[in-house]
Amino acid sequence: MPILALLRHGQSQWNLENRFTGWVDVDLTPEGEAQARRAGTLLRASEARIERVHTSVLTRAIRTANLALESMGELWLPMTKDWRLNERHYGALTGLNKAETAARHGEDQVRVWRRAYDIPPPPLEPGSAYDFATDRRYAAAGEPPATESLKTTLVRVLPYLEGVILPELQSGLNLMVAAHGNSLRAILKQLMNISDTDITGLEIPTGNPLILTLGADAAVRDARYLDESRAEPLPGFE
Repeated sequence: MPILALLRHGQSQWNLENRFTGWVDVDLTPEGEAQARRAGTLLRASEARIERVHTSVLTRAIRTANLALESMGELWLPMTKDWRLNERHYGALTGLNKAETAARHGEDQVRVWRRAYDIPPPPLEPGSAYDFATDRRYAAAGEPPATESLKTTLVRVLPYLEGVILPELQSGLNLMVAAHGNSLRAILKQLMNISDTDITGLEIPTGNPLILTLGADAAVRDARYLDESRAEPLPGFE
């Protein structure tokens, strides 16, 4: 049965600064680089024999994939980068400090913006510092979103999952997807049929490969983190 390794990128500079990042192209911290290398070491020691890699078009995910592959001794593996695997777009919250935003709007409101399945933050104003309309990475996307909920993140991830990732898995290839907390949560919601309620509590640790074993019908037969000391609960696999 094919294996799908999901890898959330290592700590980024804005993770460290506790800021809403979304589509902003922030790099890894030294700790994030170390997390990516440790992920590669774990993958190399596991039974997962990765044959192809998918990642977003954001530096922190691409570098996580490359650092992991370097630790695996397999930098030669083919890699596809696609904007549909990007992190969720945080709209007008982009760049703001999370604690300061909670102090201004209240912790309950910020929790809704961050964790609710289908409630997005306020939209980003056109022409703002984080307007991606002229970024050539998104030429194929048409007009980039001004904000996203997890629900609308899943809407854009789903065609890539169903049109690219699942066909490769069903052909027998073992894959790694190095991406972001919310794009990976969207993939897990779809593959594991996680409810709208349960998905709001699902956390994915940085730099800890999550190994999914899939059947021919794309149903998840097994799911486990390679670093058990940093594992988070998975609905149906506790």
